[in-house]
Amino acid sequence: MGLVSERRIGILGGTFDPIHYGHLVVAEDCWAQLRLDEVLFVPCGEPPHKRGQPVSPAADRVAMVERAIAGNPHFRLSRVEVDRPGISYSVDTVALLREEFGPTARLFFIVGGDALRDLPGWRQPELLLELCQVVAVNRPGYSPLDLRRLEERIPGSAGRIIQLEVPEFNLSASDLRRRVATGRPITYMTPDAVVHYIQERGLYRDALRAAVPADR
Repeated sequence: MGLVSERRIGILGGTFDPIHYGHLVVAEDCWAQLRLDEVLFVPCGEPPHKRGQPVSPAADRVAMVERAIAGNPHFRLSRVEVDRPGISYSVDTVALLREEFGPTARLFFIVGGDALRDLPGWRQPELLLELCQVVAVNRPGYSPLDLRRLEERIPGSAGRIIQLEVPEFNLSASDLRRRVATGRPITYMTPDAVVHYIQERGLYRDALRAAVPADR
C-alpha cells in the first residue's frame, strides 16, 4: 500500500462584514507559499471581540463569502462557526476542524500578526498551538510580531508560529461599511458579486455603522 499524503488545510477566519480583496489576497498568497491543498473561509458566528457591536446577520456574511470565492477551486466556505450556538473561540473552531479532517491533516490557522500579539489572552492558547500551525501575516501599519516576547509568555509558542510576508492592501471591512453608509463606491475593493449583493440587500446604509472600529 502507498503512503497517504497529508492534507494541508489553511483556515482563515473573520467577521467578513464584508469580505474584501485584502482577505482574498492573503488567502491566495498563503495557499501558494505554504503549498496548501485548500483554504477554508470561516465566517465568525458570535465573535468574542465584537460583543455589543453591530454585526450583519450570518446569512448575509456567508452569502458574501460564497460569492467572493466562487470560481476559485482551492477556496472553500466552512460554516463550522455560524452553524453552532455561542461565542466563536478560535480554539473551539480549530478543534472541530481537527475532528473533521482527522489527525493526519496539517492545519494552518491564518491570522494577522497584530491580532496575535494578544494570543496569551485568548482562550486556551496552548491548546490552539497544539492543534495547528499558526500563520502570522503582516498587516499595514504594524511592525512584525516579536516572537521572543510571545515566547516569554507562552513557552514553546515560537516554534508553532510561521511569520509570512504577504502583499499589503490597506483595506478594512469597517472602511467599506463607512463608504457605503456615506454613498461612496466600493468597486475594486471587493468582488463585483459582493458589491451587487450589498446593494441588493441594502446593507450598511445605516450611518451609525460608520462608528464601528476598524477590523479585518
